[in-house]
Amino acid sequence: MEQPLCAPQPTRKSGPKAYIRYNRAMNTPTARRHRIAVIAFDGITPFHLSVPGMVFRDAQIFDLRICAADPSPLRTTAGFDITVRHTLRALTDADIVIVPTWHDDCRPAPAKLLEALRRSHKRGARLVGLCLGAFTLAEAGLLDQRRATTHWAYADTLAERYPAIAVDSEVLYVDDEILTSAGVAAGLDCCLHLLRQLCGADAANHVARQLVVAPHRQGGQAQFIERPVPASGSDDRFTQVLDWVNRHLAEHHSIDTLATRAAMSRRNFTRHFRDATGTSFKQWLLNQRVTHAQRLLETSELSMEMVAQEAGFGSALSLRQHFRAHLRTSPSDYRRQFRAGG
Repeated sequence: MEQPLCAPQPTRKSGPKAYIRYNRAMNTPTARRHRIAVIAFDGITPFHLSVPGMVFRDAQIFDLRICAADPSPLRTTAGFDITVRHTLRALTDADIVIVPTWHDDCRPAPAKLLEALRRSHKRGARLVGLCLGAFTLAEAGLLDQRRATTHWAYADTLAERYPAIAVDSEVLYVDDEILTSAGVAAGLDCCLHLLRQLCGADAANHVARQLVVAPHRQGGQAQFIERPVPASGSDDRFTQVLDWVNRHLAEHHSIDTLATRAAMSRRNFTRHFRDATGTSFKQWLLNQRVTHAQRLLETSELSMEMVAQEAGFGSALSLRQHFRAHLRTSPSDYRRQFRAGG
């Protein structure tokens, strides 16, 4: 498998071996920065535009270029203008092209932008449409016969306008070769997912901690569709139970025992969990175990059997099955890729 272009960035506190591995990977002659082109336009919302920059801001690893089809200065919805240095020519050699959003009225995109996106996809660049950016990729014909998502308030419009797309309005983001995401915060989720693929779970966790966001939110848009969960005295107990589970992933867990720990009935615990996370406890637990296994594979010398036991999978066979289903790779390949120089 091809070695990654970047590696999780540990500190000296992570241990001398991890620190040496990281610096060896970054200083190798074959390492180069990922070239990322982010599309701006006249009338863009600044926060949408800032999301890729917040996640892919390490200049050692990423060459981030903001480009536009429109001439500068570009107006923003925040009342100030911005000057963009790059034109659409920045897409010609970009490894990743991100459309961070689009106009609220979902108007047609300029023909030269659509053509530039098609050329980028044809030569193998990774395309990302955050929030309403999915509409631009859809108009270019790049989402046909794929799963995709967008902001829940616009999902029906996307489905009606482009019936060849399997629109999923429930999820925070979709990775079907081309990445699409829901609203603004889901754009962070999507970019952290991409960072995790490029640089490993440790790097994504590091950036998430700096941004004070969850490295991987569970559930989907269902938890945000105008039905806020009322705060109650049981919320603290509920959160404490989830934290406890994360510290004891190797153990067996059942809804009944956790409901008792949270001082809730099984029915109330199940409903509270679904409302709070947008997913089932079984799926949430599986996601937590996969994430923990990723970290162990990156940062430890444990055997596959030990990783499986520590993460709660029980056996290496079960670990391999769930790892491939979630990440489309094997644990051994994942370890080779994200322990460069080890």
